[in-house]
Amino acid sequence: MTNLITVSTCNLNQWSLDFKGNKERIIQSILIAKRQGSKLRIGSELEVTGYGCLDHFYENDIITQSWEVLADILKDTRLYDIIIDIGMPLLFENCRYNCRVIIYNGMVMGIRPKKWLANDGNYREMRYFTPWLKPDSYTISYKLPKIIQVINSQDSTKMGNINIECLDTKIGFETCEELFTPQSPNIDLSLNGVEIICNSSGSHHELRKLDKRLDLIINATKRCGGIYLYGNQIGCDGDRLYYDGCALIVVNGEVVAQGSQFSLNEVEVITATVDLDEVRSYRSSIISRNLQAMHNENLFSSINVPIKLNDTEEQNKSYLKPTPKRKIRYHSPEEEIAMGPACWLWDYLRRCGSPSGFFIPLSGGIDSCATSMIVYSMCDLIYNAIKNGNKTVLHDLQKVAKIKTDDEWIPKSPEDIANKLFHTCYMGTSNSSIETRSRAKALAARIGAYHTDLNMDQGVSSIVSIFEVVTGKKPIYKVFGGSSTENLALQNIQARLRMVLAYMFAQLLPWYRNSWGGLLVLGSSNVDECLRGYLTKYDCSSADLNPIGAISKTDLKKFIAYCSKRYPNFEILNDFISAVPTAELEPILEGQYTQQDEADMGVTYDELSEFGYLRKVEKLGMYSMFIKLLHKWGKPSSDLHDNLDGCIVSQLEDLDKKKRSELEKSAKVTRGLTPREIADKVKHFHKFYAINRHKQTTLTPAYHAENYSTDDNRFDLRPILIDSKFEWASEKIDKLVDELEKVDKVINTLD
Repeated sequence: MTNLITVSTCNLNQWSLDFKGNKERIIQSILIAKRQGSKLRIGSELEVTGYGCLDHFYENDIITQSWEVLADILKDTRLYDIIIDIGMPLLFENCRYNCRVIIYNGMVMGIRPKKWLANDGNYREMRYFTPWLKPDSYTISYKLPKIIQVINSQDSTKMGNINIECLDTKIGFETCEELFTPQSPNIDLSLNGVEIICNSSGSHHELRKLDKRLDLIINATKRCGGIYLYGNQIGCDGDRLYYDGCALIVVNGEVVAQGSQFSLNEVEVITATVDLDEVRSYRSSIISRNLQAMHNENLFSSINVPIKLNDTEEQNKSYLKPTPKRKIRYHSPEEEIAMGPACWLWDYLRRCGSPSGFFIPLSGGIDSCATSMIVYSMCDLIYNAIKNGNKTVLHDLQKVAKIKTDDEWIPKSPEDIANKLFHTCYMGTSNSSIETRSRAKALAARIGAYHTDLNMDQGVSSIVSIFEVVTGKKPIYKVFGGSSTENLALQNIQARLRMVLAYMFAQLLPWYRNSWGGLLVLGSSNVDECLRGYLTKYDCSSADLNPIGAISKTDLKKFIAYCSKRYPNFEILNDFISAVPTAELEPILEGQYTQQDEADMGVTYDELSEFGYLRKVEKLGMYSMFIKLLHKWGKPSSDLHDNLDGCIVSQLEDLDKKKRSELEKSAKVTRGLTPREIADKVKHFHKFYAINRHKQTTLTPAYHAENYSTDDNRFDLRPILIDSKFEWASEKIDKLVDELEKVDKVINTLD
């Protein structure tokens, strides 16, 4: 084998607008790639600026400072003798483009702008950038800024749909979203003889999403051969998204190198030695591919770079061998919940300045328990990183924990870290139970958090007294004869007072413990409750960050079960799993009423997850959702209706005996919900979704983890004011339910 080459890609923890830090991480990754023998290094999308700059991209300073960073990289002779692919924005003829700038030995070899922009879900690239829609083979001469010209006397470079032609191979490019398009550039690249395809991405994490991305990358080379390098950003770069890395090198559909999906490392370089002869043999054996390649038009402009990727010294070639293929590593959803939000929280905490940790109102319920376990997972990741010699993490931890410079404190356990960073408080009232209070205390003790416990009845009474003094009327709970209005107001007073207390404790607890800096308050409302509006506006779910705001109750229960097995001596978690969810905002009367979340909401958490998925992911309105659930949840009469082939009820009597026999057989299938029961649930959900829609505009910024997230900031854009009656759809549903009930009645007479 004489055509072995070594190539590298990266996971980079870039931060929006952190030009100095971003440059240092880029340079560090290039130096690591060189030490590993690479002749080609690619990074993440928009790695110079950070991917998530949002409306800061409108600022011309962004462009100017990007060129200044690139100038420093071009001047650094340590970075010579390797092709470098760098992501940054630039302006051409007053249009802003998301670009890949290819450099080699201090020269800008070419610029490849992004053709297809991500513009759905969390992405708004067309808000900031213009897609490169010029003819594929068309290139322009891009005049380089003065700061670049003075380095190497280079006035201009080619810009367009380019590829790089080395002395022994061809390199092509596609960027993030382009991989997901129906006509991905990698198809034409491979048919035009490009053997190495480079993809720089800014791809975020969602639960159970990674397999979709990896499937596209693997199949990009499985169909027509080639080497695929995928680089990605990793970490929180300042917003709700966590970019989950997983840099990849694939050869002919086989993974040979895979980076971390969740990591506290700021720079991770993935390197592999691959054989160009394997690509050529693989491709030449696919006759249909060869015929298509022969007839394919040349859509790319080639730029010659005088480098041979296979230029290993003769005496060292015997030490090189191709990197073997490896099994793809996937995390379970429970592991994703444990690590994704934990890494996101750590990046946010260490980068936001003065805060010295987190504070959470720990209620004794499963949601605040899950949030607390995510913080514990963060502490565990920090501890293991330090134990493995990560000095950057240790330095950041000591800075956040306000450790004095002359104190050589090194944590001895995750609990040791939690005691410095994590503060919890049980905010009880006379409505709180002994069970929730004891669960909260036991969990905080096991985690190692600094825990406080209080009763706030006096505060609640004081607020109620103010209203009584002003109006002369005193509200009472429903169980004592009060109205629903009084009952709701008294519950909301408790919830909102907890928010006020949370922020007071978050500001003062570090001072009380002889430290300084405030704490970031964590919320703990799950995506299903947010969707239903089962929370008080500006209550204790209102916080600085919410790690579980886009995670379902069902997944959170599975996560807690995972933690009970993953971490030793956390038996207390089993008590949280078995506890009935309750807000504990109303008086507990033994043998009478007990407040329970699912009873209050009128739907189960599993049903809410279903509604959320159908509403957002499948984009179903009220009527279409009813039809879908009729098939999924319904009794056989709904299936029966489909088998009638448009027959109206009056025609049923005329059916022949064979048809009647088929209907009778289907009617004996195990029954589920009736059409009316399904209709009632769908109407109930939409009513409360509409009534509470305004609450989603004030939700705490949450980690994006689920594809039916309710984040109103940019992911789920809906009106604030919605007619909760949905009269048109409701009437259609009622009409269909009546028809189905008549059908069911006729079938019953056939039995």
